[in-house]
Amino acid sequence: MLAKGFSRSASEVLALSPPIYGDVKLQLGITDLGPQPRPNTEAVVPYADAKRNQLRAMSLWWLDQMVLQDFPLHERMTWFWHGHWATSYTKVDEPLVMFDHIERLRKHSLGNFTTMCEEMVIDGALIIWLDGQLNTAKSPNENLAREFLELFTLGVNRYSESDVKEIARVLSGWKVEKHSGVVARNLRQSYLNPTTVLGTTALFDAVSLARFLSQQPSSQRFIAERLWFRFVSSSVALPSGSGIESGFAGREILQAMKNMIMSKEFADPAHAMVKSPLEWMVGVLRALRITPSTYVQPDELLKSLTVMGQRHFFPPNVGGWASDEAWLTAASAQLRIRTAQKLCSHGDLSPVTAVAQASRLDALADWLGVAQWSKRTRDVLNGAITDPQRLVALSLVCPEYVVNS
Repeated sequence: MLAKGFSRSASEVLALSPPIYGDVKLQLGITDLGPQPRPNTEAVVPYADAKRNQLRAMSLWWLDQMVLQDFPLHERMTWFWHGHWATSYTKVDEPLVMFDHIERLRKHSLGNFTTMCEEMVIDGALIIWLDGQLNTAKSPNENLAREFLELFTLGVNRYSESDVKEIARVLSGWKVEKHSGVVARNLRQSYLNPTTVLGTTALFDAVSLARFLSQQPSSQRFIAERLWFRFVSSSVALPSGSGIESGFAGREILQAMKNMIMSKEFADPAHAMVKSPLEWMVGVLRALRITPSTYVQPDELLKSLTVMGQRHFFPPNVGGWASDEAWLTAASAQLRIRTAQKLCSHGDLSPVTAVAQASRLDALADWLGVAQWSKRTRDVLNGAITDPQRLVALSLVCPEYVVNS
């Protein structure tokens, strides 16, 4: 890839077709476990064990995909949308429903945003997470309506309270069978009259409403802003006339990503961003050639992500995870050090051990994708040059690796 140069390499990666996964649910045993057993019955413990095992299996499978794929762009974008449509297992509490939610994000991760919105508005996990099943025409619940506007399609200050109330009416009457995630509309609890949203009066239903919102000019701006915020800069606002925004005119996510990746802003070192815990963990596992599901202690990987504050399937709230410098704390540094040390004791260190001591720092930089070590970092790493395991562990927590530059 280095010989091809950035532009050609990036173009090839962006042109890759989605991986073929096969019937993952069958492979992993992700099934509908049926309704929750009655309390204090014999079925409670095996039911809870089955849920826990399914959650574990699908968590390690997804981590495997992030780590093992040569070019995991689709998984990276699925991860981005997981933070955008932030929905947590904590409340959903059903492995099958949560798995299907992520599968919808994966299917549309680089596709058409309007199509994504049409499916997500009636996604079982999202409805449970945002109390959509409690929303009826006679007793509106505005939670899903508000977040659909503010966090998913338009952004802050781009709608009115009247729009929230009207959208809550449109989204009333949708029910979820919790254990399966099957969504159906109860017409007796639905508002079936015209509503006025953003100044347009129509007989909206959930799908036509999602389509309408996704096509608003403010939605074009908002999604471009979110891509910029997560991939380019969390401190500098998206410039007006950005290629990301123009690339999203047709609501094609891939085109917006192409424009962003090829932009001068994307390559600007001033826009370096701190790796989040999961991004850091994936990078470390890839470098050390550790397959999560076959690691000597796979549950420890999931526990480490939980302790570091970013385990997949568990966003902290509807706004998703923190970004950038929020992860630079003394506690997080200690956690990364302990995790790096443990992983290095089980990983493949041959890119360092196979070269002479005098060449190890340069080999280390090439291996980890670091442009260059600062003098201060080189001095620290040189102190461990004779101990490959300690050397690699230190490099994985140094500023040049923790920050994407």
